[in-house]
Amino acid sequence: MLSKVHYGILLAALGATSATQAQDYLPILQYHHVSASSPASTSVTPEQFMEHMDYLKSSGFQVVDLRSALDDLKANKPLPDKAVAISFDDAYQSIYQAGFPILKERNFPFTVFINTEPVERNSSSFLTWAQMKEMQANGGVFANHTVNHPYMLRKESGESDRDWLARMEKEVDTVEALLTKHLGHSPKMLAYPYGESDRQIRTMMKEKDIIAFGQQSGVVSADSDFENLPRFPAAGAYANLSTLKTKLDAKPMPLLSEKTGGDYASDQPVSIQLTFKEGKYRFKDLVCYVSGQGKATLDWVSDFQVVANAEKPFGVGRGRINCTMPDESGQHYYWYSNVWIRSSPEQGYVSEKS
Repeated sequence: MLSKVHYGILLAALGATSATQAQDYLPILQYHHVSASSPASTSVTPEQFMEHMDYLKSSGFQVVDLRSALDDLKANKPLPDKAVAISFDDAYQSIYQAGFPILKERNFPFTVFINTEPVERNSSSFLTWAQMKEMQANGGVFANHTVNHPYMLRKESGESDRDWLARMEKEVDTVEALLTKHLGHSPKMLAYPYGESDRQIRTMMKEKDIIAFGQQSGVVSADSDFENLPRFPAAGAYANLSTLKTKLDAKPMPLLSEKTGGDYASDQPVSIQLTFKEGKYRFKDLVCYVSGQGKATLDWVSDFQVVANAEKPFGVGRGRINCTMPDESGQHYYWYSNVWIRSSPEQGYVSEKS
């Protein structure tokens, strides 16, 4: 039998161990279809999805409820060691048919961001409310992906800025009401369709107390913008398990601040200024890539501040700069990504000055 002294020493040791087994960041996986017959760019096959989930389980990852984990991060509470969250965009039937059995068998919680228009008209390709209730009873959480899955930064022909913003608000509020009506509550989370948002949309989310997600890659921490959180795509070209392992082990880039020049790109190449927290980092191994262009040029302003420059302007639509840097151990990568929108009157994009 342990003496009180030895028992106290054991408890202290266990407490120290648990403290080292906590993390203050969260990688989030993003899926769409779980199917071999849907568009490859947004799909994982059931076999690939099972491989991913088996890897999480065998490697000791702790799959956590997304909203609860985000609340803990905001409150500076530690998450379990190797915490990860699983999310799906769109309410595809394949999530229930092929993904849900795999998740249920492993007792993994998950979140599905649903666009409700096809659900409400009983499209055979999308989930039903009854299926969602069944999934909800087995770790599923259902959140907002708007009604019609619109490009949230595009106006309709002849639409004023005021009417556009009112339409976007209705897209959000309608889903919130439907979630409460059919499933009992809303987790107050939203995934932007196509990952597009701007200052006005993010301000709307903040006023509604909704946590929102883009489609840029990266890891969430207490320092993240909770109206535009990153996730790692895990389907299509990103479904390869070897590359997914690197993302699952990633950390948030240790940034003090970033200056992007705004949400909208112009006819000039974009640049982003990153200011790092003080610390010992492998800055010589920092690499930034511009979507469709290759490596960005890096201009170091000071020991802890760099400007990453694109070589050419973006085309119309979304463009990104993605930066990675190995940590001191070389076993993890710090990860950061930013998205810009190159607007075009022909596509109805709102302007930055709207």
